[in-house]
Amino acid sequence: MATDLLPRFARARLEQALADTPVVLVHGPRQCGKTTLAQQVGTELGHQYFSFDDDLLLASAKSDPLGFVADLPERAVLDEVQKAPSLFASLKLAIDRKRTAGRFILTGSANVLLVPTLSDSLAGRLEVLRLHPISQCELAKKRSRFLDKLFAGEFSTMVRVDRLGAELHRRIVDGGFPAALARASAGRRQSWYRQYTDTLVQRDVRALSRIHSFDALPRLLAVAAAQTARLLNASDLASPFQVSRPTIRDYITLLERVFLIDLLPPWHSNRLSRLVKTPKLHMGDTGVAAELLRLDAASLAKDRNALGQLFESFVFQELRRQSSWHDEPITFHHFRDRNGAEVDVVLERSGHEIAGIEVKASATVTAADFRGLRKLQEAAPQRFTCGVVVYDGETLARFGPRLFAVPVRLLWER
Repeated sequence: MATDLLPRFARARLEQALADTPVVLVHGPRQCGKTTLAQQVGTELGHQYFSFDDDLLLASAKSDPLGFVADLPERAVLDEVQKAPSLFASLKLAIDRKRTAGRFILTGSANVLLVPTLSDSLAGRLEVLRLHPISQCELAKKRSRFLDKLFAGEFSTMVRVDRLGAELHRRIVDGGFPAALARASAGRRQSWYRQYTDTLVQRDVRALSRIHSFDALPRLLAVAAAQTARLLNASDLASPFQVSRPTIRDYITLLERVFLIDLLPPWHSNRLSRLVKTPKLHMGDTGVAAELLRLDAASLAKDRNALGQLFESFVFQELRRQSSWHDEPITFHHFRDRNGAEVDVVLERSGHEIAGIEVKASATVTAADFRGLRKLQEAAPQRFTCGVVVYDGETLARFGPRLFAVPVRLLWER
């Protein structure tokens, strides 16, 4: 697959930000396409490219940050900037002397927003763009209107499509990293993911923190993959290792910081008092998760528990990727009460409208599958726009006011 020819729908947001903001940070997991996007846009705008993967360049920036920034051209791309946080104060001085829109494009493979010097130095001068691995929309080369329909509560019912079936299993294990998708066979893609996680843990995580039981991290990542789409339970994660729960939480923070995992916070309502307040754990990409669990498409199809979990993470990550280029900000949560009613993904737009997504790894949907969505609808009747059960079926059908069953392929095909 020629992934270099696939559209990145976040590009328009990057270009808009560069038109009125001095610094734009493009951050996301290593190998998701940040450098390619920054170079493509930067080349058109006259930016010169510098990478802190170059040890000599990095040493220069660390030893004399003021001089390094002073020697930069008028417009520059600074790649892997999390390696040189001492530059942020110097960038602030340069911007304050000459506040020109689009001067610097920064990229980072770790969440540099957690570096205090960045938020302190570049506040009011910086726009942040999260770049995810490739979405199913981008693979289809078509911008989906699913999120618009979700918040409008408008789906054309009785639409029929073909089930994905085995193709869904393949899409889940293929993941969304360009270099993996460019490989010709499933085995070669799995090999890429194996090398990717090994390198990321050995290099990037080690560089971020001096942790004690470093050998436990690769095994912890595999345990986390088995817990994807479940409530975060530090005790369960700690039990295979001789480390404490606080240590496990520190490790989870590290894995989150390099975008290997995402923690989905709980949704709250003043109308409901018995809500579970624990975040949900999701792997950042299902290709990574499948390889950590040693699952290919055929074995995933046979393991219903793993399929249910990875399918939920697959849908969640697809929605996150689509939201990254959406016109209005969307935040993500999950909903669960102590009576067992739950909604896998709660989306909140502009701080007011909410919609719910329940994910079912099945070819059929029943009224009982809408229990959690109805509870969410009752909890926020004025804010609730729509509730959807996403499943691998053939028919888009209505199950009540603003409640729909939607085949998964319609998340990106229409």
